[in-house]
Amino acid sequence: MQIDLKDNRLEYCGRIDWEGDAPVFIFPSTFLSFSFFGRRAVLTVENRRLYWDNYAGAIVDGVQKKYYLQPEGATEIVLVEDEPGQEREHTVLFFKRQDACHEMKLCSLMLSDESRLTGDLAGRIPSEYPADNRLPGVLKRQGMKIEVYGDSVSAGEVSEAVSCAGMSDPRHQGEYSNSWYSFVWITARMLHARLHNISQGGIPLMSGSGYVEPDYPGMEDIWDKLSYRPELGEVKAWDFQRYTPDIVIVAVGQNDSFPRDFMREEPDGEMAALWKNRYREFVKKLRKKYPEAVILLMTTVMEHHKNWDRAIGEVCGMLDDERVKHFCFRENGRKTPGHIRVPEAEEMAGELADYIRNVAKLSLLSKV
Repeated sequence: MQIDLKDNRLEYCGRIDWEGDAPVFIFPSTFLSFSFFGRRAVLTVENRRLYWDNYAGAIVDGVQKKYYLQPEGATEIVLVEDEPGQEREHTVLFFKRQDACHEMKLCSLMLSDESRLTGDLAGRIPSEYPADNRLPGVLKRQGMKIEVYGDSVSAGEVSEAVSCAGMSDPRHQGEYSNSWYSFVWITARMLHARLHNISQGGIPLMSGSGYVEPDYPGMEDIWDKLSYRPELGEVKAWDFQRYTPDIVIVAVGQNDSFPRDFMREEPDGEMAALWKNRYREFVKKLRKKYPEAVILLMTTVMEHHKNWDRAIGEVCGMLDDERVKHFCFRENGRKTPGHIRVPEAEEMAGELADYIRNVAKLSLLSKV
């Protein structure tokens, strides 16, 4: 039996393009979740590839799975396959593991004929983290919404290369990247929060730099977009009325050090001043969209010069906004030359979740 992908018993989260005949997943951590009674579930997706090998992920009955996507065209993903006569209840969370190195269109969801969607997902989306009894009651009851503007670390790039923790990255083609293990999604799960993860590997704040093609846009140009790669289709604006976060995390900046680390070389120079001004303007644009949100400015534990964090601290002071905070991890900028692996991401998430709890206790999240 075919399930309507707009059935209200299906739960979605993320910036999703619903303008066509089927939903399109663009950003990492975007997911579809559902529960059903039956023995078989098959999801067909259409991949739109730019680079890397592309993979989708799922948590099926508490077990994480990984699916290779054909470079082009349709891939049939068997999420659940039981023997005939072995019908039972299943819970599925299907998600985008990678950033905009590809887009993924959900074409159809098929269940075995005797199946039925069971609807209520409350408390049944699997997580390796227990219920958090330290959260203020209002946050536990109503739930927190988080939005992240980040780079490869926030996207979980190369996070599964755990044998290289604290080391440079191994050679790879995208197989180690998994947004489930990004520090931001782990943080959201610790807080039982929803997440929109607007992150892209290699992205700087300002266009024209970073570990991307020379004509690739910076975060200041894609933050308000739904889809932003013209090679994959029409560039579309995001409707900010569709999601209003309580916490906004800005975790970009250190990629602006490539090809020249001007903040290290000339922290009081012209380029440094330009960058700080553009960073301040970016945060002001976010504040205009989200007047009640707490905005956290940060980088990560991936190695970079301390002048970048100093610059962010200066911008935070200039903004003079009690709901804009500068957060630094204990080992900010010095823990690893490579990407953040799972154990490092979990440590970061623990620090960040504790900080957000303290922000909540200060009654700054008045609209939660």
